[in-house]
Amino acid sequence: MKPPAIPLDQITALTHIYRTEIPPEFEDENGHMNIRWYLAVFDDAGYPFAAGLGLSPAYHEQHGTGGFDLEHHIHYLNEVLVGDTVAVYVRLLDRSAKRIHYMMFMVNETRGTLASTFECVNSFADLTVRRTAPYPDEIAARIDAQLSKDAALIWDAPVSGVMHS
Repeated sequence: MKPPAIPLDQITALTHIYRTEIPPEFEDENGHMNIRWYLAVFDDAGYPFAAGLGLSPAYHEQHGTGGFDLEHHIHYLNEVLVGDTVAVYVRLLDRSAKRIHYMMFMVNETRGTLASTFECVNSFADLTVRRTAPYPDEIAARIDAQLSKDAALIWDAPVSGVMHS
């Protein structure tokens, strides 16, 4: 089911985390970006998002930690063509002691459309034992600050309804 329309100015008011131009190798036989590359763009956007929460690659290396994506849900809303510039924005939805639930919004800046949404549940992990683990207090505080900011938005996130942190 297609999510409700959200004005682009409300999406672009979210935290901007990533921008890229779609290269020729992302094109499929239908002349637009192949679905496999949407996940790649969202994955690339996940690194600056995590770093903004204090979970940079350097932090993970120093502490022997990482992150595990547990679930994804992608809506493909408007096509993206080679040469288009897309920007990704993020909205944090919820958290538990070990997990965050968030959405990313891919805006096609070239065409002025919302191209795709990505909903994810991700878990903090202790890589020394390769298990999920509670967020350290300083990271939890940063997550809570972002959650508070995003909870104040006046529009409902178009969640799938099947994912929970």
